[in-house]
This record gives sequence, C-alpha cells and structure tokens, in this order.
Amino acid sequence: MSALDARREAQIRANITHVNERIAAAARRARRHPTEVRIIAVTKTVPIEDILVAHQAGLSEFGENRVEEATEKIPLCRAKVYARWHMVGHLQRRKVRDAIALFDSIQSVDTVALAEKISRLCVEAGRVMPILLEMNVSGEESKYGFAAANVLHDASAFDSLCVDVERILALPGVRVEGLMTVAPIAPEAEMVRPHFRALRRLQEALRRRFPAANWSELSMGMTDDFEVAVEEGATMVRLGRAIFHRE
Repeated sequence: MSALDARREAQIRANITHVNERIAAAARRARRHPTEVRIIAVTKTVPIEDILVAHQAGLSEFGENRVEEATEKIPLCRAKVYARWHMVGHLQRRKVRDAIALFDSIQSVDTVALAEKISRLCVEAGRVMPILLEMNVSGEESKYGFAAANVLHDASAFDSLCVDVERILALPGVRVEGLMTVAPIAPEAEMVRPHFRALRRLQEALRRRFPAANWSELSMGMTDDFEVAVEEGATMVRLGRAIFHRE
C-alpha cells in the first residue's frame, strides 16, 4: 500500500469513528440508543477501493443515487464483500428492471406508478422488494416525493395521500418499511428540524391509519444535518461526504 493509500484509508476510518461519535451523542440527547440509527454510506462518485475500506471499518449498508453508476460498481463490490445496497436517488420507471437486479432496497418510491412497476417486475422475478415511500414534506417544487407538506393539517390532503399509500400497501411485489425524505438545503442544520419532525409525525399518523403495515424506518438526514435528524427519530442517515471526504 502506498503512503497516499494509507493516508486515505486512515482518513475514512477516522471519518467513520467521528460520525459514530456524533450519532451517539445526538441519540443520547434524544434519549435514544445509538444502535437505533444505521448509516447508509452514499457512494456517488466514490471509488470501489474507498467503499471496501469503509466496509472493513464496519459499515455494511451503502446507497447509490444513479442506476448507471450502480451497474458498474455494485457487482464489483459484491464480488469482494457482502453489503446491503439501497437505491436512494430518483428512480425512473424505465430503469426499474435494472434497479431490482442491483439493489436490496429502494428508498425513493415517489409515485404509485413507480411502486406498481417495481411490484410487477419483482413478482416476475420471484422476489419482494423492501421500499420506503419518499415524502416531500417541505413542499419544494424541485423535490421528488408524494405531496406531503401540511397534510396533517388538511384532512382531505391526508385522505388523498392515504388512498395512494393503501394502493401501494396492497401490491404483492413490494414491502413498505417506512418513509424517506430529502430536506431542503439550509445554512444551518437547525432550520430543517421542522421537516424531519413533520416526517416523524406523518409516520405516526400513517401507523394509526394503517396499523397492520410496517412503518419502522425513517430515512432522513445527510452530512450537513444528520444530527438533527437523529434527534427527530431517524433510523437511517444517508452520509456521503461525512464518510468519504478528503482533507
């Protein structure tokens, strides 16, 4: 191993240690146990060598934003180590077949039509895909996800959302496991707390409406705001730069 490679490996390991410490502190502030929070290491543009270092340092779940990059990366990684792979970026329906061949979970299901296609192709493949429903709780037009801003203050909007959710829960080829959101970019992490809180409250409302379903997962929080997300109930934080950045 070259000196440069050794420094790079040491940096990734130090990053992971620091992130774990920050998650543990945030969990304690919220009277939660740190083991309730899992790191999804987002590997967009990250070389395979760095992914393997992160795996050796204890991470076992990784996320990709684009099917094209995943097509090149995931098979090579799987030939070396076992890890669980999550699709965390926007998924176009025309790429669903490739996605279900690559990923263990799809976190970004943002329409009924997408869920239906995933279900149909998974049934053909003889599998059930774990999914999260992506909720646009901020109301930003640039964000994907089910329209979920202020639905808890608008009974008709909540009922409309529940119609879509009920259709997805009935599909045979997918298994809903919770919710996901992408928070707005903000100059301070504290500014996005209301969006994480809104997702948690939406989770609670859906659990009351559909008590037989599994609503255990909340995927929210990224490098700039994950501690706030943990304080608000995140069970998964999606971290790229916090894990793989170079000094």
